[in-house]
Amino acid sequence: MEFLNSLTLFLTTAVQMGTHILFAVLGGILCEKVGNMNLGIEGMMLLGASVGFSAALATANPIAAVCAAGIAGALGALIYALITVTFRGNQVVTGLILTIFGTGVSGFLGKSLSGKALPEAVSNAFAPVSVPLLGRIPMLGKIFFTQSPYVLAGMVLAVILFIYFQYTRIGLNARSVGENPAVADASGIPVNLYKYIHILLGGFFCGVGGAYLSLVFVPRWQENITAGAGWIAVALIIFSTWNPLKAVFAAYLFGALKGVGFKFQNIHFSILGKTIGFSPQLLDMLPYIATIVVLIIITRRKKKEYQAPAGLGTPYFREER
Repeated sequence: MEFLNSLTLFLTTAVQMGTHILFAVLGGILCEKVGNMNLGIEGMMLLGASVGFSAALATANPIAAVCAAGIAGALGALIYALITVTFRGNQVVTGLILTIFGTGVSGFLGKSLSGKALPEAVSNAFAPVSVPLLGRIPMLGKIFFTQSPYVLAGMVLAVILFIYFQYTRIGLNARSVGENPAVADASGIPVNLYKYIHILLGGFFCGVGGAYLSLVFVPRWQENITAGAGWIAVALIIFSTWNPLKAVFAAYLFGALKGVGFKFQNIHFSILGKTIGFSPQLLDMLPYIATIVVLIIITRRKKKEYQAPAGLGTPYFREER
């Protein structure tokens, strides 16, 4: 019984530690499904984290804080969209610039945020709640359905996006834009409009994911609060093979590997009279090593469903159609 309680607590924490990654991966999938590879996820997350925390302090309203965070991420994505869609700039370089921009802006805003506590109204709004009926399921109810509304929203969003891309006309149109924008354009689909909408929505969700750290998980402002989570999200988009439901598994797996580092860093055992412990630095490397291994495995598979959208990373020139 004690083992099950410990396992449940560990997995519950893993879900919490993977939620910001989940939002970022879903935001990245939205961008890449329409053919735009946005490496600025880290920057958009930092924008969302800093602006969301600032809005929470200013308004004491949780909804306003989350919306402000999402809008900040969307504004960062708008810069990216203008350069890559309208002016057909290089997507990789633009994404890197966006990350640098977001890091700088969050660092500037963070100077006035350090040491400040969230209003009680915001903290209470994001406290764990139990979903009726589902929260009573043994073990699984505690892990997945007795969580912060923020965590639950991430799972619901993944399901909605899966349905959107698989079963709706607009979602299928978006996928066709990412696969072959020339054919989509010839079919009467407004390619640039689809790109703008999905890129902005993707930035919104990345900003919301960043705000999860400063509003719920930490919850206070820390310099570089995302700690490279945006780059991990870029890798996990490939790991999830651009599937929103697989993104849930990928994000929570990363959260579990992160949790292993916290759980075992203070454990020591004796062998032949010598005390041996786990190096915190090596434990911190686990999720990143696992990500590299999985990416190698995924990229070696040649099945169609594992491949990126055919038009990913290529600017669309209508005149060349």
